[in-house]
Amino acid sequence: MSRQPVVIIGSGLAGYTVAREFRKLDAETSIQIISADHGGFYSKPMLSNALATGKTPLSILNANAEKMAEQLKMTIRSHSRVTAIDPSSKSVTLPEGEKLPYSQLILALGADPIRLPLQGDGVDAILSVNDLDDYHQLCTALRGKKDVTILGAGLIGCEFANDLAVAGYRVRVIDISARPLGRLLPQAGGTFMQHRLEAIGITFHLGTATQCVERIHESLRLTLDNGEIIQTDVLLSAIGLRPRIALAEAAGIKVNRGIVVSRSLQTRYADIYALGDCAEVEGRVLPFVMPIMHAARGLAATLARTPTLVRYPAMPVVVKTPACATVVSPPDPDARGEWRIEESENGVKALFQSADGKLLGYALLGTATREKNLLATQLPAVME
Repeated sequence: MSRQPVVIIGSGLAGYTVAREFRKLDAETSIQIISADHGGFYSKPMLSNALATGKTPLSILNANAEKMAEQLKMTIRSHSRVTAIDPSSKSVTLPEGEKLPYSQLILALGADPIRLPLQGDGVDAILSVNDLDDYHQLCTALRGKKDVTILGAGLIGCEFANDLAVAGYRVRVIDISARPLGRLLPQAGGTFMQHRLEAIGITFHLGTATQCVERIHESLRLTLDNGEIIQTDVLLSAIGLRPRIALAEAAGIKVNRGIVVSRSLQTRYADIYALGDCAEVEGRVLPFVMPIMHAARGLAATLARTPTLVRYPAMPVVVKTPACATVVSPPDPDARGEWRIEESENGVKALFQSADGKLLGYALLGTATREKNLLATQLPAVME
């Protein structure tokens, strides 16, 4: 009796990497990817530093759905959404009520941009970039414009700010935090990052929040909670992502911040798994490339009937801000220790150490990034 297909919902890095790794281990089992968009494969992290190098949406696309289906010998159903999951019958429901059976189901649903509850008739003009179609919309909106404002001074906000400034736009960044990358960097690191980005023309409005966005002819007028008024051509929101959990929750799958899974990436149902931006692995949501790659390799082995626990080594994050080279390996939120800072004109070396001197995390900026490889070997694994 032939095996029912392995069904993957989502065609981002997580979904495609699982398919690719599984195909290395099993050349015969049918794989079906269900994609809400075009289903093509591309590097999503590239979207936040593509404008300065003139990359078009088409040039970012590595392969369309047809080519990916041919390469991996699988079926890709693009522009199709799963409307329901039925764990009891091991099937998913597609538009028009079609039922698709699965032997194993992988949820690689990704995450949605968080939207601020703002007032004003210009709210619907706020852009966010979470996929290639969004990037195309941003490129279209930027034509003939010069002034861009970004909501959010986190990792993605700073990456877009750097990219837009180098591409020749006047860039402002608004954030309620006192400094950029407030969740990733200690104070000295955030200050250093701010100064380096200001040096290429970026203006920061920190310790304040946007309250209202209004349309003024072809521009947008922002009112901040400190009373300041800003007029801008394009408004980009980059304040974070929220895992997509609604589909799983409706199917009775346990959710918290993300879809709750074990170290084998298994949900409470034996044949349903989740990974990537939508998954919460033993309390951790890890929306970065390296965790996805490690998770996909482990899950592929499990799907090929070699049960495998996912192990995450130390996984430093490279922030794509050329004006301020930055590598961060944030300590575990529950880690006990303190930051030890070394500052110079050209860099900041911040080590988060326990009371007995054990390295638990670091933030390296500027010339201090030269030490990233040496320090990475001293870091504990995220998950053994």
